[in-house]
Amino acid sequence: MAEEPMTVDDNDAAEWPGRWDHIKKLLERSGPFATPEFEPSPELLGIMLEHLRVLVIGAGGLGCEILKDLALSGFRQIDVIDMDTIDLSNLNRQFLFRTKDVGKAKATCAADFINNRVAGCNVTPHFKRIEDFDETFYSQFHLIICGLDSIVARRWMNGMLLSMISYDEDGNMDPNTVKPMIDGGTEGFKGNARVIIPGTTPCIECTLDLYPPQVNFPMCTIAHTPRLPEHCIEYAKVLLWPQEEPFGAGVGIDGDDPSHIQWIFEKAQERADQFNIAGVTYRLTQGVVKRIIPAVASTNAVIAAQCVTEAFKIATSCCFPLKNYMVFNDTDGLYTYTYEAERKEDCLACSQAPQMLEFPEDATLQTLVDHLTENNTLQMKAPSITTTMNGRNKTLYMQSVEAIRKKTKENLPKKLTDLGLSTGQELVIADATTPNSLVFSLKLVPK
Repeated sequence: MAEEPMTVDDNDAAEWPGRWDHIKKLLERSGPFATPEFEPSPELLGIMLEHLRVLVIGAGGLGCEILKDLALSGFRQIDVIDMDTIDLSNLNRQFLFRTKDVGKAKATCAADFINNRVAGCNVTPHFKRIEDFDETFYSQFHLIICGLDSIVARRWMNGMLLSMISYDEDGNMDPNTVKPMIDGGTEGFKGNARVIIPGTTPCIECTLDLYPPQVNFPMCTIAHTPRLPEHCIEYAKVLLWPQEEPFGAGVGIDGDDPSHIQWIFEKAQERADQFNIAGVTYRLTQGVVKRIIPAVASTNAVIAAQCVTEAFKIATSCCFPLKNYMVFNDTDGLYTYTYEAERKEDCLACSQAPQMLEFPEDATLQTLVDHLTENNTLQMKAPSITTTMNGRNKTLYMQSVEAIRKKTKENLPKKLTDLGLSTGQELVIADATTPNSLVFSLKLVPK
């Protein structure tokens, strides 16, 4: 592939004869798999080329493949969000980038490459976090494709799309406020793709237990009897960092900051030398800190192709979309399987059921926090808990602001009843996994 792709500025000149013949075959005639709403028409191609807006979240290994497939499938109005920069190790599979791009924003470089390479395509980059945008931004798009490596980001995006749905007085959804989301994920030689219609099909939270749990090492092993290089890295990350505060008080670890990774690597190497443990490297350190899972280019290609195929089906109605979860595995041979996941009636995100937290009367605030973070259904990261007492807001515990965390940490060993809480009390809980605060009703039962 050429280092500097050909540029075509005139969109009209880019429409050479026969360019979209393969797509016209799908849009200008019906078939046995078409939806009842599908009406074959030559006008569908023009709508798709010029008016349909797609948002791609993530411009990494999977995101690069998705952007390429979209551009070659007739999607022209594309936005891409990614907050990461290009690392040298990305180049073996993220093919939109070159050596000269190392250190630059992934979203910007990916957009520039597609715009230059695919005539008439208009990719708009956003070198930001998804949390930096509000409902007004996301409402511009007809559908959203996620190529993320973060469960937290998926859950946040899921919550945002659900919060955008409007209902009439009879409880019926306004279809114009429903934004379909196609989610793809890869893990080595395994992958999955799913179609989520917010408010109709199972959402991310409904099937949260399908995601593999993060690997956690026992604290006693990390602190006293390390055996693996990962133990040494976790020691530097979990124990030494908060003790020594190498970059200032309250500064958390940034996995994308080379100076942070280098500090942890050096401390982990010292720890490994003490226990005669080999294998601590900078790359392994970065992988442990960022919880990086090895990526395989062929898996990314397969899952991206599935995601874009589903996007095409949803955008044109030329075929029924996936119902609603596809798994792929080529670890040993080739295996795919599609099944229909079901919505949870008491889903935290998409159900209308009231949410309740039940604890014994002698439970402490620490018990509540542990439940929020360790329960398979909730899996929160750093919940902040507030309530209302005597008409005033009261913060019980907050982790996101260091000064408030230190002050409210004193509440953790206290019983919920000693904090003035009782059955029926409403708790408002904010967490990084959702853009909106969640309201729970507390129920205290005798032991």
